[in-house]
Amino acid sequence: MTVLPALQAELATATDRLLATAASFSDADLAVPSLLPGWTRGHVLAHVAQNAGSHLNLLTWARTGVRTPQYASLEARAAEIEAASARPASQIVAAVEDGAARLAAAVRDLPWEAWSAQVEGMRPPPHPAWYLLVRRLREVGFHHVDLDAGYGPADWPEPFVRRELRDCLASWPHDRSTVSEIILRDPASGGVTRWRDLGGGPAVQGTPRDMLAWLTGRSDGRGVTLVPAGQSFMPGTGGTGLPEPPPWLTMPAPADLPATLPKDY
Repeated sequence: MTVLPALQAELATATDRLLATAASFSDADLAVPSLLPGWTRGHVLAHVAQNAGSHLNLLTWARTGVRTPQYASLEARAAEIEAASARPASQIVAAVEDGAARLAAAVRDLPWEAWSAQVEGMRPPPHPAWYLLVRRLREVGFHHVDLDAGYGPADWPEPFVRRELRDCLASWPHDRSTVSEIILRDPASGGVTRWRDLGGGPAVQGTPRDMLAWLTGRSDGRGVTLVPAGQSFMPGTGGTGLPEPPPWLTMPAPADLPATLPKDY
């Protein structure tokens, strides 16, 4: 048994939830600004649809061994999103649904040995093809929040939060860090996890969910506090005393992923 069935099931559920939100939008709803600066909801959904196609390119690479870029270029990617974002809601939602269905079919049909093939996004490092499912889950989970339509960090599944925090630490930008230590306090178990020696800055603490939302720019730091509580750092920043979070997703994948499908991830 490998992690593949669990990732497929998680992606199917996350996609269904995103599609349910998208189906509720009118044309006017899609023109509303999203939580991403400069992007409307239409831009976000256009990107999610396009992203499915880009993952199909990388699955083709894994299946055939022929290098197939994720996107033709960053400029082409941006132009396609801009053009698609202005389409009627029915067309944008149909594109998201179609892209998700084609991607799910490609995942089901990928030969077993191809999951270990090395592929690469628009930035290094290369990674095994199985990690594409994690990357797609990341796109769906975070951009669902970006739609600002009732789905928020509180709705992220626990496996998603746990996995994204682990990969965040594995890709930590130590030379650009704004915090020295992160303390994760699990409200359910009472357990505490510490990330030490992260770089310069104060220590911060919070629940895993609140910390992930802050680190990824999906919150202003709600639930995240300085250690000791009330300590001031960079006064005035966001009204919380917290520093700006360090750059997130400086790498699309950790550099030391197992080549073969792991039992869990």
